[in-house]
Amino acid sequence: MCIARSLQEFASVLRNLEDERIRMIENASDVLITPLEKFRKEQIGAAKEAKKKYDKETEKYCGILEKHLNLSSKKKESQLQEADSQVDLVRQHFYEVSLEYVFKVQEVQERKMFEFVEPLLAFLQGLFTFYHHGYELAKDFSDFKMQLTISIQNTRNRFEGTRSEVESLMKKMKENPLEHKTISPYTMEGYLYVQEKRHFGTSWVKHYCTYQRDSKQITMVPFDQKSGGKGGEDESVTLKSCIRRKTDSIEKRFCFDVEAVDRPGVITMQALSEEDRRLWMEAMDGREPVYNSNKDSQNEGTAQLDSIGFSIIRKCIHAVETRGINEQGLYRIVGVNSRVQKLLSVLMDPKTASETETDICAEWEIKTITSALKTYLRMLPGPLMMYQFQRSFIKAAKLENQESRVSEIHSLVHRLPEKNRQMLQLLMNHLANVANNHKQNLMTVANLGVVFGPTLLRPQEETVAAIMDIKFQNIVIEILIENHDKIFNTVPEMPLTNAQLHLSRKKSGDSKPPSCSERPLTLFHAMQSTEKQEQRNSIINSSLESVVSSNANSILNSSSSLQPNMNSSDPDLDVLKPTRPNSLTPFRKAKALYACKAEHDSELSFIAGTVFDNVHPSQEPGWLEGTLNGKTGLIPENYVEFL
Repeated sequence: MCIARSLQEFASVLRNLEDERIRMIENASDVLITPLEKFRKEQIGAAKEAKKKYDKETEKYCGILEKHLNLSSKKKESQLQEADSQVDLVRQHFYEVSLEYVFKVQEVQERKMFEFVEPLLAFLQGLFTFYHHGYELAKDFSDFKMQLTISIQNTRNRFEGTRSEVESLMKKMKENPLEHKTISPYTMEGYLYVQEKRHFGTSWVKHYCTYQRDSKQITMVPFDQKSGGKGGEDESVTLKSCIRRKTDSIEKRFCFDVEAVDRPGVITMQALSEEDRRLWMEAMDGREPVYNSNKDSQNEGTAQLDSIGFSIIRKCIHAVETRGINEQGLYRIVGVNSRVQKLLSVLMDPKTASETETDICAEWEIKTITSALKTYLRMLPGPLMMYQFQRSFIKAAKLENQESRVSEIHSLVHRLPEKNRQMLQLLMNHLANVANNHKQNLMTVANLGVVFGPTLLRPQEETVAAIMDIKFQNIVIEILIENHDKIFNTVPEMPLTNAQLHLSRKKSGDSKPPSCSERPLTLFHAMQSTEKQEQRNSIINSSLESVVSSNANSILNSSSSLQPNMNSSDPDLDVLKPTRPNSLTPFRKAKALYACKAEHDSELSFIAGTVFDNVHPSQEPGWLEGTLNGKTGLIPENYVEFL
């Protein structure tokens, strides 16, 4: 109130002062500017005109005079007298004009003394009046100024006196925040992020929310962070139920779902912390989510590759192929999340899941069914094509030769566990059927690869390298769809022998070292008696020397000479047969046959001839684990020879 009153007084003084200043400026136009303009136009202007006339007559007189002086004395007397009279006439006129000009100049000089000074004096009088008015305003304002000064001083003194008390109160509130909590008419209030659906997807909008338990009324006010205030219209709903959101069902943390009586659908909200969510849940009498219990090795709320899992996928595929195979954007257009979750809860219910003959009702939209299928595959404990084979599939997709890609992926698919392979076959047969109808549903093999690549072949960690490999995930799925008959219904070919692999590699590039996708088979051996061991070592060393140092012809000869020995019954030459070491083989050291540059942090870089310690099979197929200079990492198993 004190500030408001003082501002009113200040405004009144400034307004009066400004009004007087405007009057002074307006008066200056009448008393100063207009008279000076009149003096300049009438007096000085007339003097300028007289000067022009004088200059003109001067020029005329000088010209006639000069001409008269140039007359010859031989002229007749009458002509000379006429010329003299003409000059006298012009001289008389020049004299009159000169006097008029001098008179005008003298008049301007005299008038300037009063017609120029008088307006300036009048303007100064108006200026003094303005300052006098300001003085009068200052006198009138002095009483209020004195009162205001005293009030300001008293306020300052009160501030200094209460500052220590306020500081003490602040410390108490910091130590015991709950004891000094502000009394609020609401059961719970604070900031929440509310999930809203937009044309381009979903977004999380910050709201200031209040909840009143008696009326079960939730009020949500949009909050604009930039302006720091209200960012839209308030919305009030009546609470029906509140359920904590499962962590694995949404990417955000601290979420809970609210159902309202007077609003359709589910409102998903995100609290600021775990404690904040707990307080909101307690205020709204929230409940924990209901998990599906399954006796068939189905964990709580988790998808599995069991009888229920196969039943769910078959039902979804059957519904799509019978009702929506020609629907545009199949598997690309997603369904409403709440409907998808509801359908999954129905399908994963052990009571309905056991009824294998029951089809999905026609009330469920095709986009809801396709989204449920993809969501179930994402809910598996690991991707369908398994984390441990993810890198191998990506490397296979990077091979230059299409035939090599198909062959490598064919081999990798048959290394998957039986249930994973069966589920993958079921899915690929269905996707091939979808792709065959791409003219109607617009879902080509490439489009299906984009949709299912990240789902079936997702990496264990979201790294930059994994993001760069997304397109190769899509290529793997495309190959599986296009070659599903061959990959799932035929046995993959046996890998080449050691000599054949060296020969083909020599033909493709004499001096080029093999890449990671062209690894040679390593010559492994098992521990036997001492004599046989020495004999085997000598055979291996001689074979390796011939492979590395000789040209393609000598390799071909050595391979032809080795081939009968490998097929012979001599037990001492069984060492040349490539065998994969098992976890019980006590290998300790290994020597690198080729150089290799690591592509990931978990791999080791080395040159040919490097010796590794503590080498043993790893969990990654096709890789060994060893130690080099104190660092432990992965080594391609076909790049080393065990010592």
